[in-house]
Order: sequence, then C-alpha cells, then structure tokens
Amino acid sequence: MHAYRTHTCADIRTDHVGETVRLSGWVHRMRDHGNLLFIDLRDHYGLTQCVIDADKAVFKEIEAQRAESVITVTGKVVKRTPDTVNAGLPTGEVELVIKDCKLQSAAGELPMPVFGDQEYPEDIRLRYRFLDLRREKMHANIVLRNKVIASIRKRMWNAGFQEFQTPILTASSPEGARDFLVPSRLHPGKFYALPQAPQQFKQLVMMAGFDRYFQIAPCFRDEDARADRSPGEFYQLDVEMSFVTQDDVFAAIEPVITGVFEEFAGDRKVTPAPYPRIPYKEALLKYGSDKPDLRNPIEIQDVTEIFRGSGFGIFAKMIEGGAVVRAIPAPGAGGLARSFFDKMNDWARSEGYAGLGYINIKDGSPGGPIAKNLGEDRTATLRNQLSLGDNDGVFFACAKEADAARLAGLARGKIGLDLDLLAKDEFRFCWIVDYPLFEYDEAEKKIDFSHNPFSMPQGGLDALESKDPLDILAYQYDIVCNGVELSSGAIRNHLPEIMLKAFGIAGYDAETVEKEFPGMLNAFRYGAPPHGGLAPGVDRIVMLLADEPNIREVILFPMNQKAEDLMMGAPSGVSPKHLRELNLRIIDLDA
Repeated sequence: MHAYRTHTCADIRTDHVGETVRLSGWVHRMRDHGNLLFIDLRDHYGLTQCVIDADKAVFKEIEAQRAESVITVTGKVVKRTPDTVNAGLPTGEVELVIKDCKLQSAAGELPMPVFGDQEYPEDIRLRYRFLDLRREKMHANIVLRNKVIASIRKRMWNAGFQEFQTPILTASSPEGARDFLVPSRLHPGKFYALPQAPQQFKQLVMMAGFDRYFQIAPCFRDEDARADRSPGEFYQLDVEMSFVTQDDVFAAIEPVITGVFEEFAGDRKVTPAPYPRIPYKEALLKYGSDKPDLRNPIEIQDVTEIFRGSGFGIFAKMIEGGAVVRAIPAPGAGGLARSFFDKMNDWARSEGYAGLGYINIKDGSPGGPIAKNLGEDRTATLRNQLSLGDNDGVFFACAKEADAARLAGLARGKIGLDLDLLAKDEFRFCWIVDYPLFEYDEAEKKIDFSHNPFSMPQGGLDALESKDPLDILAYQYDIVCNGVELSSGAIRNHLPEIMLKAFGIAGYDAETVEKEFPGMLNAFRYGAPPHGGLAPGVDRIVMLLADEPNIREVILFPMNQKAEDLMMGAPSGVSPKHLRELNLRIIDLDA
C-alpha cells in the first residue's frame, strides 16, 4: 500500500464499500459525539468523512489534533445510513472507519480558521495567505484560474498562434506607467526595467517574421492598487498578428474570449460574436465612460439646447460659459420619495461636483425646481426626447464637457444599481473603437499620447501632417465586459517616418526617439509588416468569471493596497554588502 494514499479525498464512492483504503490530508473539522469522533479530512480534490470509536487505540491521538493538522488514515470504507447521507458531498454516501492514523504535521493555533465562510481583515488574510487559500472559495478561484489559462492556451494554439517568451529584464521606456527598476551590478549606475508589457518585443516578433504570437505574459507596473488592478504585477494574454486589419484582430480574438466565457459562465449569458462596436466619443456621450456596463439600460443624452436661453438660469448661464448638459434618465424613480433625489444630489457633492439637478414625474406631472423654471413646452420637449414615462425621473449634469460626461457616467452607474436595473447573470461585451491618438495634458500644458504611442493613426502620415492633432483618431480599441476593461490593443504603426512624426507632435525630438526606442526604429528600417494585436487581462477575466468584486481574490499571492507582501516581507532592506556590489547608496532625503 502507498505510504500516503491509495485514493484522494474526493475518490471514495459506494463502489469502494468494504475496501481498505488510505487517505492523507488536512483535518478540516472534528465533531465529537461522545463515543464517536467524526473527522472531515480534506485534500486538494475534496473531502471525506472519517469516523473512529472511542475504544480504538489511536482515538486519543486523533482527538488531540488541532484543525489543519496533516494526517494519514487507513481504514475500511462503509456505507452511511440513509439518514446520515450528505447529498451535497460527492463522497457523502460513504465514510471511512479509521483503523490506523499517523500524524504527518501538527498545526499550531490558527490565526484564522479555514472551515466556514467568515470574513477576515486583509492584513490577516495576506499575512497567512497559505491558510486563506485552503478555504473552499479561494481554492476554487485558483483552480478556476488554472482552467481558464489552460483553455486560453488551447484555443490560441488551435487558432494557429505560437507561444513565445519575451525578456523580463529590459530597458526603461515611456509607456504610460512607472517602471520597476533593477540596478545592474556589471554596469554601475545603469538599470534594467521590468516590462510594463511586452509591447515592443511582441512587435519585434512580427518584424522577425513570425506571424501569430501569444504569451500569458507577466507585466510589472509601479502603480496604485484598485479593485480591478493588483499593485506591482499582473498577467495578460499578449497577442500580436502580422498582415492584419482591425477587423482581422477582432475576428481572431472574439472566438477565444467568447469560448472561454461560455465554457466557465455556467448559466450566465455571454454576448455572441461579433461584439457591438462603439466609437469612443459615442461611449462618452451615451454612457459617460469608455468602459460602459451594457447591462445597465440607461443611456445618457445631450440636452444642452433645451436649456440654452431657458428660464432655468443656473444652467442657461453655465451654457453661455461653455458648459453642456447631460440628462440621465431614472426609469420608475418618479414614484419614489423626494429623499431619493436629494440623496443623489448629496452623493454628487460627495464625489466633488456641485450637484445634480433633477425632474421627478409623478402620475404624468413633472415636479421640482427645474421643471417649474424650464416651462411646460421645454419640459415636454425634454420628455419626448428622453421618452420619459408618467412615473420616471431624470437627473442632469451641467459642467464642461469632460466633467459633465464623467459625472453623468458615475450617476448612470449609481442609478442603475440603486434602482436594480442591471440585467442579471450576463456577460455583455463590446469594443470601444476610434480612440483619439492625442490628448491635451492640462497639467503639463502640452499634447501627449492618449492611449498607446505605437498605434497607427487613421489617415497615416497625411493625417499627422494636415490635421489638428486632437482630431486625429487611431486604430486603437478596447474590449469591455460589464464595465471592466479587459483589453486594450491597436493596429501598430510600422513606418519610421510616422513614428518620428507622431512622437514629435507629443514633444519628443527625433534624437530622443532614436535613443528611447532603438530596437523598434531599427527594425522598422529593415522591412516591417503591417501588424496589430491586443492584450486581454487574465486576472480580470478570472475575476469576472468567479464573480469576485476584487482582483485579489483570484491571485495566488497578491500584495496589499500599499504594494507590500506581508507574508514574505517585501519590499525589504538589503545588506550594505549587496548595495556596494550594485554601486548603490541609500540617502535619507528627510535628514
């Protein structure tokens, strides 16, 4: 008989009744029934109930063990009586009567229990992550992650993509986020950077003559944590293709994403391919965001002209100063108490805005200060444009265009949740397309790239030379699902003259571009194919499929909100000897 197990804790069935088997695992739970002791034994695969009589020689030894101790038990499989069958457990029709037991490893007093669904503070969960991961839900999330990645790989291989690995130690480059730097021992005063993404390398793979590349790629960015972003590192499905248009990229990736979601969505609906395509400007107008949650049926509309020169003086005056008015319908809200509208106004102020105007319609009669001052005709025009019913409400965001869009988008999301309007058990996908290539940086008072500096401008070099930079669109696109950005991508620029011109508009002279991107520019000058790709976030895909609100719940060993690994003690100091080897010295800037 094997030293540790003949079966796993998920294997035993009625077919094994009468057999002597050996199981190893963790003591999940013990229940003392006087002269009988029941032990739920757990391993990676599942759980088996074991039982021992008080008169057995090993009873005292087993009874003394704490939860989470690791034991090996040997005994006979018996069938449970009908009244003790656990229908919710695959092994629930049988139990193992323990004859022998060997303690493999004793557990100390637990800082947090594994059994049960209690919630615990983040610092305890992350400091004892190895215990946290033993919990049923967390264990299932990580197993799901493995299955999702395996499915992605299989689908990519079947679609003709080849998997390559790109460097982890590379050069720093201005790609939008802050680099993690690694000092070089052999080259004093110089640093490697951990890749924010394999962007340049995957383009160079195309220039090297490979046609369809992918990689489950680790990416490193020194940025703050969010619910959908882990500080430090994350993984993405990195994809690049040669001789493709934007449509070709969409056609290649949609079956992969749809297939993965359909495989693991259970009873939840998944948007079939092809996904809806929404231009960036339209997304900002209708949803107030370039990451719209299409489960929410609310669509924002521009009603600036209805308020221009109207009797509602506050808005009319702001419009003359360049403001716009966005209307956010609230279906069915007219029948609610006024407190609902007042709380929305207070919420807008808490978000840093002046507030939200509103009209509430009860039994066909519009109420509130705006309806009173706007007048019957304009209110009727407003109701007609927004298709407002006799017991609907509507909120208004009035501000400069960017601020009005942002407030309207936030309000749309809150109203959708508060009124329970979101479609249930659905994954709704869309593409956001036609991003602007450039944006104006108010802080730096300059034009800069808005999305990806390596994107091909729509119209090519002619557009860069003849159009207002802020009017130039790029072949850039995002995949969005339920309000979460899963992927960004683009058809790449592959011509050196376009790259130099685009970076020039963003304030980088030719010498700087040559210095920052020597590998890319050199490759462009030796025959570069038209190419494009994208990079869906693996962590976010699993987060959505696991129905988790925080990305931390689907990552094995995440850092906390301060980018600290509490379990391993990182970041940590290093010895003076190590610093000398790297030609580094720590300077106290506060001294």
